Amino acid sequence: MNVLDAEGLHTFYGKSHILHAVSLCVREGEIVALLGRNGAGKTTTLRSLMGLTQASQGHVRILGKTTTAWPPYRIAALGVGYVPEGRCVFQNLTLEENLLVPLERSGPWTIERIYKLFPRLKERSTNKGRQLSGGEQEMLAIARALMLNPKLLLLDEPSQGLAPLLVQEVFDVIGTMRDEGISILLVEQNVRAAVEIADSACVLDDGRVVFQGAAKEFASDEARVRSLAGASVENWEDT
Repeated sequence: MNVLDAEGLHTFYGKSHILHAVSLCVREGEIVALLGRNGAGKTTTLRSLMGLTQASQGHVRILGKTTTAWPPYRIAALGVGYVPEGRCVFQNLTLEENLLVPLERSGPWTIERIYKLFPRLKERSTNKGRQLSGGEQEMLAIARALMLNPKLLLLDEPSQGLAPLLVQEVFDVIGTMRDEGISILLVEQNVRAAVEIADSACVLDDGRVVFQGAAKEFASDEARVRSLAGASVENWEDT
């Protein structure tokens, strides 16, 4: 069963045509890595799926509902968590106050369970957002999304700016969420880490899908992995 289906998305910023007929799907209980160089359209894809930037053409269906023209709050209430690039932690609220911001939805994820998954957050629960390290802020952003008890989670660059040990910790948590039955669409510049944990991969170049298939298949093609940062549509289609 697919929890997310996007078909033929065209998205513009002003007169700039960013997404060109992007189609992708996320099946129940899987991680899909959305990959591509900077400016390929990854964040715009997430924003279009979340209703933050409306696609001018195409269709989005999430958890059985056609959500193409829905505002973000309706999509979130359906059971979709979104962790944007840059974390967006409330700097003047305590860590625990940040966790209490999302709309409460019934489900297994509570503050107590969050603290079991992220022991470091429990230790910092009374610290203000601005007092947290980058890694702690990323964990908090993910934890805050979990408080929605989502069925689908959109993650934008969770490893950005983190030390290697923290990157591994964050990816371990992402794997745990998948094991709990949460479907995940993961935008990530750390290609090797992403394809190691993902079930499927979707690669964008210049707003177009240039690869879609099993993550293991993509990971086994060393030339493609190495050339991802400078991928071109022509090179990908010819290989």
